[in-house]
Amino acid sequence: QVQLVESGGGSVQAGGSLRLACAMSTSTSSGYCMAWFRQAPGKEREGVATFDFDGATTYTDSAKGRFTVSKDNAKKILYLQMDTLKPDDSAMYYCAAHSGWGCTVADDFPYWGQGTQVIVSS
Repeated sequence: QVQLVESGGGSVQAGGSLRLACAMSTSTSSGYCMAWFRQAPGKEREGVATFDFDGATTYTDSAKGRFTVSKDNAKKILYLQMDTLKPDDSAMYYCAAHSGWGCTVADDFPYWGQGTQVIVSS
């Protein structure tokens, strides 16, 4: 059983930064593709970034140049550093994981966290 717990959300003004964290409760966090998604009220969930078991990362257009995904394997924590935040970044942010092949936001993720809220004011 894999459990994911997000933290680090909050309220920030436009142009500010936040760092989200996703703690993974497994015997090892290696071998998993992990990802960040977000969902704003009234909108569909969208992928933000992925972090593969080998350290490879991908970003969707909304995140490129502003967000950085990283992982502390020893602590089994996935991070999302978000800089130059915009009001459009306001959403519930979710961490997800799977142990299958590949690592894209289009994959099937069976494990999800409960989410952490990010609010960016103008």
